[in-house]
Amino acid sequence: AAGAPFQYIVAEKRGANQNVGLIQLNRPQALNALCAGLMREVKQALETFESDPHVGAIVITGSEKAFAAGADIKEMQNNTFQQCYSAGFLDEWDRVSKVRKPVIAAVNGYALGGGCELAMMCDIIYAGEKAQFGQPEILLGTIPGAGGTQRLTRAVGKSLAMEMVLTGDRISA
Repeated sequence: AAGAPFQYIVAEKRGANQNVGLIQLNRPQALNALCAGLMREVKQALETFESDPHVGAIVITGSEKAFAAGADIKEMQNNTFQQCYSAGFLDEWDRVSKVRKPVIAAVNGYALGGGCELAMMCDIIYAGEKAQFGQPEILLGTIPGAGGTQRLTRAVGKSLAMEMVLTGDRISA
């Protein structure tokens, strides 16, 4: 994805034929917390790769330590429900699940809360040995907000999804 460099992600074409779009979340100091700016950049990179006829698939990844440790709590802690709702708070997030090319999540380290939801929006999840998935929102007195309850149930079944959402416990790959 040529053009202006991104602040929160690295986006580039990879592979022998330069036909894989790689989006690497790059906020190491915040364990790749998903702030609005980062999600805007992910959306931009997805749209660039989707419109590029040479790109056949897109990979979203993070770092060894964290795929994404969740939504940026500091950024949203003072928002009321009305503010989130009227501002279209999660609009950018939905873009991931609407890409027509295969989107693969390459997960190592933490995929928690919004990070877990981001991974589940992808078509395929490859998880490394250090991958930890969880929906710890309950520990903050809230619930998964970007479709996580429905996606998690489809991914791991009702019982495990209920346990994860109601306890905040994590699971490994």
